Amino acid sequence: MARIENEIQYQGALKRVEELMDKLPDTTPEDDPEMVELILLGNLVAEYDAIHYPVGDPSLIDIIKLRMYEMGLTQTALAKLIGVSPARICDLLAGKCQPTLKMGRNISQKLNISPSIVLGV
Repeated sequence: MARIENEIQYQGALKRVEELMDKLPDTTPEDDPEMVELILLGNLVAEYDAIHYPVGDPSLIDIIKLRMYEMGLTQTALAKLIGVSPARICDLLAGKCQPTLKMGRNISQKLNISPSIVLGV
């Protein structure tokens, strides 16, 4: 199979992938012709996606918000957990400030976020 060269081909391939995913059960053998088609088209779609729709790394703010959601924390509860004022958390989540070293350490430890993410490296 050739590469997907344009948006029209991409949309057609994506539609076919969705049709095949809905149609084929998880138990379909890999040598089934439609499963082979699904795998090949899936790889072509993924390649086109990576080139034309790259997804960047999430920001520290995005990760903190995700962790807050996962842990069921409000901004006030997060502030108390990491030992800062609610106003400071508000500024951090709005992108108006960066965490101090102490605040970053607490974010890393209390929210289980890698120090490299907190430090932006």
